[in-house]
This record gives sequence, structure tokens and C-alpha cells, in this order.
Amino acid sequence: MKITIISLNYSPENIGIGKYNTELAEYLTDAGHDIEIITAPPYYPDWELSSKYNKFWFETENINNVKVMRCPIYVPKKVTTVSRLFHLASFAITSTIRLVSTAFKRKDIILLVQPTFFCAPSVILFSKLFKVRTIMHIQDYELDAMLGLGMASKNSMFSRTLKRIESFITNRFDQVSSISLSMLDRARNLGVKKDKLVLFPNWADINFVTPETSSDVFRDKLNFDTSDKIVLYSGNIGKKQGLEIVLDVAKRLEHDKSLKFLLVGTGAHIDTLKKYSRDLNLNNITFLPLQAWQDVPYLLAMADLHLVIQKKGVADAVLPSKLTNILAVGGHSIVTAEPNTELGRIENKFPGIYTLIPPEDTAALEKAIRFALENTNIDSHNKVARDYAEKYLSKSMTINNFISDISRSNI
Repeated sequence: MKITIISLNYSPENIGIGKYNTELAEYLTDAGHDIEIITAPPYYPDWELSSKYNKFWFETENINNVKVMRCPIYVPKKVTTVSRLFHLASFAITSTIRLVSTAFKRKDIILLVQPTFFCAPSVILFSKLFKVRTIMHIQDYELDAMLGLGMASKNSMFSRTLKRIESFITNRFDQVSSISLSMLDRARNLGVKKDKLVLFPNWADINFVTPETSSDVFRDKLNFDTSDKIVLYSGNIGKKQGLEIVLDVAKRLEHDKSLKFLLVGTGAHIDTLKKYSRDLNLNNITFLPLQAWQDVPYLLAMADLHLVIQKKGVADAVLPSKLTNILAVGGHSIVTAEPNTELGRIENKFPGIYTLIPPEDTAALEKAIRFALENTNIDSHNKVARDYAEKYLSKSMTINNFISDISRSNI
């Protein structure tokens, strides 16, 4: 098949959606499909455009036999709701120009990855003019996430209008896929028919990230003692994570000299967190930049306890991509989410896979960390988590199932 993927994020971004897009495109190319991607120059999670790319014009490159078409984009120095809207709108405009430039090259499918929803109208119009099948793949319900961060009241006229627009546009796609059953339920609530829905979960490289990985590599690198208990957060550091709660708990537990908190990653909120850490005068927390992919298994294996932290109103809209590798390494983890979310459903169906606590509850997080370190056999891997990864998170199985599902469609 000839597939054009449209998404904000792609290699060399090696975190979140960019990583999944890259692995998907390269896997499909290796399987014999003709893949091209319309994307932005790399900027995430630092929210800073790479100096290696043209900031003001279109570029094309080949990465591992995938044609990558870069579109100029506005990247704000300070990420606010308004600046993010301009950011998304700029890509919607430039990606449309790039898509139109490919109009007379045959395509079987346009796969639009949300975010960004702003690109959807032009994709639909293009598909009608040139008779191309469309799939919206929802990694993040963009409008829900914005509302969850306080863009507007969820019951306001503005919010209701947005939801009607979202429903109208989403239903114009031939198929809609997403990364969890609860997110597919959200699409069904938008009016998408059941036979148009496809489950396409995020995956893990379960042969690369394993419980057998040595935990000593990073302990030695960071000069941690073998007796130290390490609590790790690794991933994007943005406003929607609400990681101040981790620093608050670190302050409460600073009397335990063997307990070390490690925050690995970068993002728009990193400087704010570092300042907050200095204000609290913390000496039990370490900040590290995003690590190279080849080092990720060692980093994950080193942690005694993993944190998957999100604010209220975000966890129900987003399934964190960082969790897949935590499960693959057999990590013991604490996840903040409400019981009625996908994360809550998984924890209920697979007891022991992780500990679920309410979002933005400092006391609950402190209690969960204390309990896990005192009562969990953290010296051995979490078998429930690893078994889940082996059964549900294999990359080849996940992508092959997706291609099989969309190939069988009569649309």
C-alpha cells in the first residue's frame, strides 16, 4: 500500500508520538509498503527547533528508506494555550500546502495522527477531491486535553461547540483508530460507527526492553549505592504531568537518606520544576536530560519504582506512552488516574500490574511510595507487568494486526 502519514512528530524525536510514528513507518517500509510522512522539523520535547533544519521553508529527506517531508512550523518559546493554538494552526497550514504538492501521486491511505486535529479539514477535503481513504489515528484527544488544562469549562457553550465540530469532522474519516478501548469509546460517543473503529495500541520492543537487563550500568554511571532505593520518572516534562507533586513528596521523605528521586527528560516545564526544587532545597532529587534509546533499558532496569504522573482531566484522555516500556521491563510502578479511565480498567483487570492512585493527591503518592518500598519485592521484576507486555505489547503483532484490520475494510 501507498500510505501518507501526517503528524507533528517524527525522527530524530525519540520520545512519545514521534518514536511510535518512526517505528511504524520503518516497519511498514521493511514490510514492502510505500510510506511517506508529512511532518514538522524536530522540536519536541524541548520545544525548540533543531538548528539542523530550515525553520522557514520546506525540506525533504530520506530516513531509513522513508520519505520525510518537513514543513515549517511556529514553535513558541513559552508554551501557553494561545501560543499552542498558533503552533498547531501553523502546521495545519504548511502541512496542507505540502499535501497539495503531492496531489498527483497515487495514495491508498492518508493516516492523520491526532494531534493535530487542526489538519483534519484539509485531509478530508483532499480525500474527497482525489478519492483517497482516510484514517484518523488518535494518540491524544487534543481538544479534551486542552479543556482538561483549563482552556474553558467543559460545560460552557464554547466547549459544547468544540465537541460538535469534533464530532462532525471525526465522522468524515473512513476509519478511526486509537490506542485504547476507552479512547475508542470516546470516539463512539462522538458518533463514530462501531464498524469504523480500529484498536491500534502503542507497543514496546519487548525483546530489547526486558527484565534481564542489568540494573548496575546506570547505578554506576550516576554513583548510586547498591542500597539506594531509586524512584524514577522518565518522559516528557510538561504542564499536564503536574510533576510538582513528586517534588512535594521528595521533600516529605528527605529524612530517608537511601531514597533517591530521579527525573529524566525535558520539556516546556523543566525550568519551572528545577526552580521549585531549588526553592524546596531538595538534595534527594536528580534531573537528567532525555537519554539515548540504547540506554533506556538500563535506565528502566535501575529503578526500584516507576512513576507515571498526570493531572486530573488528562489521564482519562491520554494513555501514557512511557508506560509500555515500564511494563516490558517488568517494573513496579505507581500510576495516577481515576478508576474509570483506561488505566483504571487495566489495573482492575490485571491486579498487581501497577498501583493506581488518584491524580494530584500528594498524601496518596507518599503513602503508595512508602508501601511499595516496604512491602513489594522490588528486587525482582513485576511478573504481571511483564506477562502483560508479552501478551499485548509486541510491536510486530500490534502493527500487523492494524494493517490486517484496515486491509479488510470494505470502505
